[in-house]
Amino acid sequence: MTNLQQAAAATYPGKLRVSREHLLKLLRQMTRVRRMEEKCAELYTQEKIRGFLHLYIGEEAVGAGVISNLEPDDAVVATYREHGHALLHGTPMDKILAEMFGKQSGCSGGRGGSMHLFDASTRFFGGNAIVGGGLPLAVGLALADKLSGRNRITVCFFGEGAAAEGVFHESLNLAALWQLPVLFVCENNLYAMGTALGLSQHQTDVHLMAEVHGMASEGVDGMNVVDVESAARQAVNAIRAGEGPRFLECRTYRFRAHSMFDPQLYRDKSEVERWKKRDPIALLAQWMSDNGQMHEDELNTIETDVAAEVAQAIEFAEEGTWEPVEQLTNHVYELSDTDSAPPPSTPNLEPFDSTYREACRLALEEALQHDSRVLFMGEDVGHYGGCYAVSRGLLDQFGPERVRDTPLSENAFTGAGIGAALGGLRPIVEIMTVNFSLLAMDQIVNTAAALLHMSGGQFNVPLVIRVATGAGRQLGAQHSHSLENWYAHVPGLKVLAPATLEDARYMLWAALQDANPVLIFEHVRLYNMTGTLHPQPQGVDISRAAIRRAGRDLTLIAYGGAVHKALEAAENLAGQEGIEVEVIDLRILRPLDRPTLIASLARTHRAVVIDEAWKTGSLAGEISAILMEEAFWELDAPVSRVCTEEVPIPYPHHLEEAALPQVEKIMESCRQVMRGGL
Repeated sequence: MTNLQQAAAATYPGKLRVSREHLLKLLRQMTRVRRMEEKCAELYTQEKIRGFLHLYIGEEAVGAGVISNLEPDDAVVATYREHGHALLHGTPMDKILAEMFGKQSGCSGGRGGSMHLFDASTRFFGGNAIVGGGLPLAVGLALADKLSGRNRITVCFFGEGAAAEGVFHESLNLAALWQLPVLFVCENNLYAMGTALGLSQHQTDVHLMAEVHGMASEGVDGMNVVDVESAARQAVNAIRAGEGPRFLECRTYRFRAHSMFDPQLYRDKSEVERWKKRDPIALLAQWMSDNGQMHEDELNTIETDVAAEVAQAIEFAEEGTWEPVEQLTNHVYELSDTDSAPPPSTPNLEPFDSTYREACRLALEEALQHDSRVLFMGEDVGHYGGCYAVSRGLLDQFGPERVRDTPLSENAFTGAGIGAALGGLRPIVEIMTVNFSLLAMDQIVNTAAALLHMSGGQFNVPLVIRVATGAGRQLGAQHSHSLENWYAHVPGLKVLAPATLEDARYMLWAALQDANPVLIFEHVRLYNMTGTLHPQPQGVDISRAAIRRAGRDLTLIAYGGAVHKALEAAENLAGQEGIEVEVIDLRILRPLDRPTLIASLARTHRAVVIDEAWKTGSLAGEISAILMEEAFWELDAPVSRVCTEEVPIPYPHHLEEAALPQVEKIMESCRQVMRGGL
């Protein structure tokens, strides 16, 4: 008996309870992945595939065994080593190769490349270059299915390196807490890039980590496709029966480098050769041959068919066209007609007294009441009623399925919001304070903002994220940030800053009609603001800035909490010094309404920009640059900026007030500009 025969017999002891036809299908599927990947390595050396290329060679039994249990409408979320998963879930090989060539005929329109294969037709939600980045996405997709009553599941593939990420445990906890129909599949190939699992994790049995969350889990031989398929079938059946999420760890090995740039200095060649003796394709083929389950001509037929498929796919990729440069800015934003769905009609159109807080709450109530797709979730939004009491009473009114308290895991529940949006819901995610949003920035920037582009226009993210922002409440350096401009920097996001009661009430509805991810920043000092709320049955426009006060001498530009300081300064200057200031409320920080800014400057010829962020790298700096680049000859004086002092916000009241833009600072800046200089 040869070494291969011995290995095959050891891997598949006894008779397999699987039909010959099914074994041939598994063998064919694994062979398709292997031959495609081998050709990809060759094409990479020819510089036809560029960037990072992560090959699946050696791990094919995992993908083949798991995906064979799925229905066509089940979803798959994968990693950057996802070529095999896409192929096995139904994406044509020619479109995969065309994508890796960067051609317009690729499965992501050429925008994604090797690490970002997407296919809406097969519900393949892509590769993800961020380790663990797909985990919360899978949670959200499964949440959408559960809330919508659909009997389908989501499978999330990831490597063992993801187990070191906080989002791994955050996502597993959410899935177990909410009993979601998701199967987590850890492809444990022993190395997170070049660091051995034993050097980075005290617990090297990854599936045991899932048990901490009360999740049924199992570890299997990932080189044995029959064992993988059997374990996956049991898990899938349990999930479909409503028994909650499952976790499967498949111990496998990649025969090639982490990526094509990897010199593999971290492992011995002898180790690789030992694992190659357990090649899942060779072992299955040998067992079938030894046990009379496959004839030699059948194996030759598989190889011939696959070779022809690979050749055709390469030809398709070679002949594909490059996307014209003129289309460079396509797939940044999904076109939206936010005017097509005005806010829900209300019987009372008379103005009424309100606070900013009450206006925000009314917006949430109307959204939940009039759109069954709306889901509201975040930390303490339910039982506590929200950190700023905005959502008080909504849990009793709409129930825990739609007003959903989350753990303190911003990255996971924000990512789950993204997944839920992809699954057909209209989630509103509340992040308690802007400093906490930094913990979710990975999902906001790397996924929500980029997904439409990376998928070639297939997957937009209709998600709204509400964030409390700003200083002035003596909360110290870590709870007093104004970081809106960080998000306004990112293409693919829309960023709003409601300063009035009307915007606080109606911007949310308009944002929910938008097909893109929208962040709404609510200044904490506005929640107690009182005034008269004038109903807007037509809704509000979230593409334009607003002129809050007309003037002829100078344009004062502000947003959020600073708008009211700007208005007070303008009134003082008019009453005390006869300077008529035009006040513009930006309202929308991305995309900025440039025409309104430039038109105002053309009337007044002077501008001051107020921003509660630090001056260095501020949105005020961007606005100043826009005015000087696009309306330089309209300026009679340099643009001035009034920003927060370059210091972490202090706790003592007098120091905090000194750090922030105040009315007198704004007035003095206006006076200087009126004198013609700084």
